[in-house]
Amino acid sequence: MNWLLFFTFLAACIAPAAAGMLFRPGEWYRDLSKPSWTPPNWLFPVVWAFLYVTMSLAAARVASLPGTSQAIAFWAVQISIASLWSGVFFGLRKMATGGVIIATLWAAVAVTMVAFWSHDTISGVLLVPYLIWVSVALALNWSVWGLNRKAA
Repeated sequence: MNWLLFFTFLAACIAPAAAGMLFRPGEWYRDLSKPSWTPPNWLFPVVWAFLYVTMSLAAARVASLPGTSQAIAFWAVQISIASLWSGVFFGLRKMATGGVIIATLWAAVAVTMVAFWSHDTISGVLLVPYLIWVSVALALNWSVWGLNRKAA
């Protein structure tokens, strides 16, 4: 494992993490109607911290291999998209636009996972929890929007 690569990719995760800290759910989100299966608020930072580590491990493994520049470019795209969601959903309170962003993120994560898997099975597997969590987040975003269209 190239630890410098790992920490470089982990550093790239600072942007979406910072956006999540800058644009917190707050009273506006608390007062919205949410589906019964909404995860508790404390779970989000725990899961994201775990995911940032696993996606950075996956990227460091793939980046160490020859011929993986496109796969790493996909990783860069998905982390850039991930940086947008909190500001749009919580900051601008644009639930539908947030849904479009997170749907785009889901596609970018899926493409990245397939690209990583084609080079290194472990790296592909390391992105599976990320795709699952983004799937939950996508469903939650659209459910909250649907339950609160008048507030949107």
